[in-house]
Amino acid sequence: MQSITPVRHKITLSDVAAGCGVSRATVSLVLRGSPLVNKHTRARVEEELRRQGYVYNRAAANLRRRTSSSIALVLNDLANPFFAEFAAGVDAVVGEAGFVTLLGCTSESSTREQAVLGSLIEHGPAGIILSPAEGSSAQQVLAAMGAQTPLLLFNRELGGNLPEYAHWDLLALDNQRGTRLATEHLIAQGHRRIAFFGGHRAASSCRQRHAGYTEAMQAAGLRIEPHWQLECAPTRLDAASQTAALFAAAPMPTAAVCYNDAVALGLMLGLSQRGLQPGRDFALTGFDDIAEASMSMPPLTTLTTAPLARGRQAAELLLQRLRDPTALTRHTIAPVQLVVRASSCPPPTV
Repeated sequence: MQSITPVRHKITLSDVAAGCGVSRATVSLVLRGSPLVNKHTRARVEEELRRQGYVYNRAAANLRRRTSSSIALVLNDLANPFFAEFAAGVDAVVGEAGFVTLLGCTSESSTREQAVLGSLIEHGPAGIILSPAEGSSAQQVLAAMGAQTPLLLFNRELGGNLPEYAHWDLLALDNQRGTRLATEHLIAQGHRRIAFFGGHRAASSCRQRHAGYTEAMQAAGLRIEPHWQLECAPTRLDAASQTAALFAAAPMPTAAVCYNDAVALGLMLGLSQRGLQPGRDFALTGFDDIAEASMSMPPLTTLTTAPLARGRQAAELLLQRLRDPTALTRHTIAPVQLVVRASSCPPPTV
């Protein structure tokens, strides 16, 4: 009787990770010799690699890193039209440069961000563009992807201290100046009770936008009531559901500077549900100038950020880093411009 030798499946990083109770990203860091893994975890992973007989083709990995044909783009909120336009700009430039775009979304979860980065890094991208999730830290990102792959942060800074060996570039919007301009515009329209609505302060972009609002209010000698500073997810749905909180106590605001256009459009829905007409009974501004902003009812006063152009700019900055890996770290602030439309009306006369 002829015996049949069972075919053993190829050992994968997932097999090793499951065998020693760590993530695939951690196994990958051990294989690359990253200093981010502590010695006890490293020893456990190395023992599991030996036990399972995993063979790491370092030559192939090195070749892949040198000749990578991809750029990874990791976004925090694909449902936001701003990021759809931004992604289109990135993809256009990296495509022109001969790369393909690997796309990931974290849905504002720092845990999901680590998993996405860890998975994408195994494909050996030449570089990564990351719009960080709320609350994510430099140490978390380092643990997921290491410091060898070039990284460009978009619009949000990472919490925690960044090690000196992690030379990451940043492209940000001029968030603080933008909301200062929007608040000053509402003050010039005659408003004195102005709210800041939406976003979470865990994100640096929200803190910067809130700072611009605060700066303008203080410069005008205007009081800011605690209930005029409302946090919510930067989405239309959550903004609409939180609208009532703006009017829960006196004095009630007559206008709001919104964290972004999605929040502003959600606030418009919430106002309408309360019988208030945006642009007549209540004034508001957005931030981003997505395509829908000029078509809303009423058309939305907002800060134009040119998301398609910002995507192209982000890709070009990353490609510059790939061409010159030893260049000094670059922090770039993209300008914004106030676009006045009908939503930022004067306060209603009583």
